[in-house]
Amino acid sequence: MNPLKKALFITLGSVSIFLGIIGIILPLLPTTPFLLLAAYCYARSSKRLYEKLLHTKYLGTYIKNYRAGKGIPFKSKIIAVLVLWISVSFSIFLIVPLAIVQILLFIVAAYITYYIMSLKTYKKQENSSIVSKNKKFI
Repeated sequence: MNPLKKALFITLGSVSIFLGIIGIILPLLPTTPFLLLAAYCYARSSKRLYEKLLHTKYLGTYIKNYRAGKGIPFKSKIIAVLVLWISVSFSIFLIVPLAIVQILLFIVAAYITYYIMSLKTYKKQENSSIVSKNKKFI
């Protein structure tokens, strides 16, 4: 791989991890999409960083749940869609003057929203086991 491309992927992956960690703390940033982007970047540039990310105690679980087909948390979906529409609306109404480009931005945002919302929603198993235990006693 081209050294410049590799450095770009590693930088983008590292920034994505940083934003994903902030997303764990702040409810405004979606964690899972940033971590998935970081995993993608690291998988393309550094096997060592990719493996390290997957085996991280807290961050690795987001990626493993998605890869295992368990989906992403509902909260992450909603926040990702909100951030998407806020940024697209800002672009449409304040930055982009051409109507055709505004329409294209709207169509792309609508498709991404559809894609995000169509992904499987991850639900923690702990709650369902507590509920099933309570049903046995009732």
